[in-house]
Amino acid sequence: METGRKVRIDCTVTDSNIHPPDDAAQLYDVVRVLVRLLRKAEKLRAGVVSHDRGRRAKRRWKETMDKKDDERKGAYRDLLRVTDEVIGWANDAVKLLLEGSTHRDPASTLAEELRHFATLGVRVADQSRRRVIGGEKVPAAEKVLSIFEDHTDIIIKDHRQVQYGHKLLLTTGASGLVVQSDVLDGNPNDSTLVGQALEGAASALGRMPRQAALDGGFASRDGLKLAREKGVKDVCFSKRRGMKVEDMAKSTYVYKKLWRFRVGIEAGISLLKRCFGLGLCTWKGKDGFHAYVQSNIVAFNLLLIGRLATT
Repeated sequence: METGRKVRIDCTVTDSNIHPPDDAAQLYDVVRVLVRLLRKAEKLRAGVVSHDRGRRAKRRWKETMDKKDDERKGAYRDLLRVTDEVIGWANDAVKLLLEGSTHRDPASTLAEELRHFATLGVRVADQSRRRVIGGEKVPAAEKVLSIFEDHTDIIIKDHRQVQYGHKLLLTTGASGLVVQSDVLDGNPNDSTLVGQALEGAASALGRMPRQAALDGGFASRDGLKLAREKGVKDVCFSKRRGMKVEDMAKSTYVYKKLWRFRVGIEAGISLLKRCFGLGLCTWKGKDGFHAYVQSNIVAFNLLLIGRLATT
């Protein structure tokens, strides 16, 4: 079904199942989650301090959405005070829970959960102070976009809509089967992924492809040189970016044929998103995200194999 002589390569994005990132909303999430966990801790250890700060935090969160700049900063300052107070209670509770606990008993498990959300709360509070109070532009790599899916990256592709999830590197063969897929960390430039995509395809197929068709974002002279060094005879970037056809393929005919061939991966990505749910990951955690993506691709490949087997 798949010879591996010809591949097409593209990137897409799978969103995490989170609400649009907002510092005030995340601070409120930190408060309500930690208060809920502290209520559980009270039942396991005497001396755990816990007061319901959820209503106050929610009011301040709402005020940040409809107030002018000075009043908005005032609401943020009070929300930060509440968050810091609850994080302090959580850190004290962790110490109490770990006293006399054993590995993986209810107390130590709850302590780890409290520590996890308290640590994320500190990061959210820090980025809120820097961004809102200090007017600093926080780098995307340092931001927490969700305390529930903290692995989420900010993805901006071709100056279009901002997405929150992970970038996927996909390679399909002439049959349409997805032969290689990677869930990437951060938002690397497509032009830096040529070698990774070709090596992944060669590992899966047992041979280096003879021809490769890639999206225009992958186009670069370094990428072309790398593909040549790896043994790819004909390379087609959908945008030339100053490169000549004869530098990429042995003839204009071959280049145009590969250019039309590349479009087929768009149909595969569309099918994966519309029919298999690859557009939005509904499983929890980073491991769940990876498993969700791979499960989608396995299901897609099984369907395609079934179709190919009957033709």
